[in-house]
Amino acid sequence: MIAPLALAACSQGEPEPTPTPTPSVAQPRTLAAADLDMETLGARIVGPQGPEVETILSAGNREIGKMVSFVACPADVTECEPGEMPEGTVYTYVHQVTLSDDWTQAEQPAQGPEVVESPPTLFRMTQQAHGFTRAVGYSTEQAVEALGGEDAISITSDDGRIIWRVVEGDGWKPGTTISFWWQSTLPPAGPADAYLLEIDGNQAIALGPFPAEENPVAETPAS
Repeated sequence: MIAPLALAACSQGEPEPTPTPTPSVAQPRTLAAADLDMETLGARIVGPQGPEVETILSAGNREIGKMVSFVACPADVTECEPGEMPEGTVYTYVHQVTLSDDWTQAEQPAQGPEVVESPPTLFRMTQQAHGFTRAVGYSTEQAVEALGGEDAISITSDDGRIIWRVVEGDGWKPGTTISFWWQSTLPPAGPADAYLLEIDGNQAIALGPFPAEENPVAETPAS
C-alpha cells in the first residue's frame, strides 16, 4: 500500500505546465469623423516646396487625380514655424484629393450570378500616424458634392494607419474634390510617400507632408 500512496503524493506535487501566451491581433478601430472647419486653422508651414505640396496621382500610365496638401498651426498663429512653437502645439494635416475630370469607373452588372463586390474606394496612410491626437475627419460639404452624402465616408485606424473609406453613395464623381484631415502633436519632417488613393481597383501612391517618429529607436553602434 505504500507504493501507490507515494506515487499519488509525487503526482500531486508536480507543478502544472505554464500556459503559452497567444498573441492577440489588433482589430481596426472606428474613429469619429469631424467636419473640416478652415476657420480653426492658422498660418501654414512653409517648406521647401512652399506652403503646399502638390503631387500627381498615377496608376500605371494613367493619371487618376492629384493631391494638394498643407499643414497648419492653430487659428491664433500668424506665422507657423515648428522650431519656435510651444510644446503641445497641435498641427492639422489637410489633404485635398481631386479626381481627374476624365475618370470613369468600370461598370458593374446590376444583378445576376456574374455580380462581384466592387473594389473599395479609399484614401489611406501607408505609415503609422506619429503623434496622432485622434482628431480626424473630412469636408462633409465636399463629400455631398462628390459622393452624394455627408456620411458617405467611414474612418478607421488599422495598426496606427488612418483609413478613409467610401461606404455610401454612387461613386466619386470625376473632377470633384474631397479634403481629408487629421491632427498630430508633431510637425512634418518633410514630404513622404505615406499616402495612397485606391479607386476602382487602381492604386496611386501620394507624396505629402508627414511627421517623423517622435522617439525613434537609436541604432546601437557597431563595436
